[in-house]
Amino acid sequence: MQFYSTNHSAARATLRDAVVRGLAEDRGLYMPEVIKQLPDTFWDEMTDLTFQEIAYRVADAFFGEDVEAEALRRIVNDTLAFDVPAVRVEEHIYSLELFHGPTLAFKDVGARFMARLLQYFISQQATDGEAATVNVLVATSGDTGSAVANGFLGVEGIHVYVLYPKGKVSPIQECQFTTLGRNITAIEVDGVFDDCQALVKSAFMDKDLNAHMRLTSANSINVARFLPQAFYYFYAYAQLRKLGLTGDGSTEDRRLVVCVPSGNFGNICSALFGHAMGLPVKRFIAANNANDIFYKYLQTGHYEPKASQQTIANAMDVGDPSNFARILDLYGREDIVQRLQQHGYVQPMPSLTDGRLGGTFITGATYTDDQIAETMRTCYAQTGYVLDPHGACGYRALKEQLQPGETGIFLETAHPAKFKDTVDHILGIDLPIPEKLQAFMRGEKKSVAMSKTFEEFKDYLMNQ
Repeated sequence: MQFYSTNHSAARATLRDAVVRGLAEDRGLYMPEVIKQLPDTFWDEMTDLTFQEIAYRVADAFFGEDVEAEALRRIVNDTLAFDVPAVRVEEHIYSLELFHGPTLAFKDVGARFMARLLQYFISQQATDGEAATVNVLVATSGDTGSAVANGFLGVEGIHVYVLYPKGKVSPIQECQFTTLGRNITAIEVDGVFDDCQALVKSAFMDKDLNAHMRLTSANSINVARFLPQAFYYFYAYAQLRKLGLTGDGSTEDRRLVVCVPSGNFGNICSALFGHAMGLPVKRFIAANNANDIFYKYLQTGHYEPKASQQTIANAMDVGDPSNFARILDLYGREDIVQRLQQHGYVQPMPSLTDGRLGGTFITGATYTDDQIAETMRTCYAQTGYVLDPHGACGYRALKEQLQPGETGIFLETAHPAKFKDTVDHILGIDLPIPEKLQAFMRGEKKSVAMSKTFEEFKDYLMNQ
């Protein structure tokens, strides 16, 4: 399959080139030329399939033309060596627990898949006599760094540089990528997440750096990172369908509402790709913290990126979400809200604005730290379920927007213990720390301190 750039001025790329480059030459994000519809037989069979079997069918639609079937199945099975259960929180509301992987966060899925796919392509290049170390640059506001670092740890032919904002990730998150060593280098940037992301993007565009070393990204700008996240949306639907909670999947009988805590928008973007493949979701909700750029876009039709605000849901502290470009491209690269208003779909309300994107009903929500904390306390008191700050945004949006007859599922994107200090303080409990996290905390921190200037970052990489 060929991949094009959202800026539409770079040459088409193969899957291998798109994965290895990360970002297109014109600074656009790669998009697959074709989004294949899954066959009717898939929907008939899916409730009897395992997570791995469902994921393989979805992966084959995106990657099957470029990766041998046996290798792709192995990549999927190795990636998904853990479950992603849909857990009932209360009547009509379920949590999709994405924290059962190695680093206890949803990004384990995309990061592990990308690591294995990139290794597959590197081994092919070695056979062709083109082997060279691939250097992965990844900016993180929290969970991305730990998932990518651990997904690539020890992978031959790959070195990972994790850029993170000083003092703006939780101590446990920081331990997960600063204590590994080996082929993982942590860079502590004196700035915010958007500064880290800007350094990564600038590096891709720098001719000197690209002549010196092979660079790619493991952020959700990379197609091999964000597309595999579609896997668990299909699995969530299969689990709830088995319980009889989704309707029959027809346009007239769709009951499932999916709420995605959103920061850089790679996660909800993969959900929208799943919908384009036929996933019968009735509505999507993008739940923001105080970084409400997408929410305001749905209200006003104007996209106005701004400096990110630090919140207790730190993995969503993004003021200029990269994957917004993919959402625009997916729906025709026109002003979505203007088109929706012409068709009477956008009607501003006191707390939210609704819009229908190409047949997908999508809404926004935004919450302050106080509202997030209140939601965590209320949910714990009423149900006993412990939310992390990000999942709390998704849970609250469902509580506010779910309609009679609908079933809602929100993404619990990370284990609450990754934010232990915050969770303990809000709920007044002493949350146990899983052994997986304790093991990271026993390690020694190793990081490179750096300013947010590109000149210093470039000079560092040029000397590696």
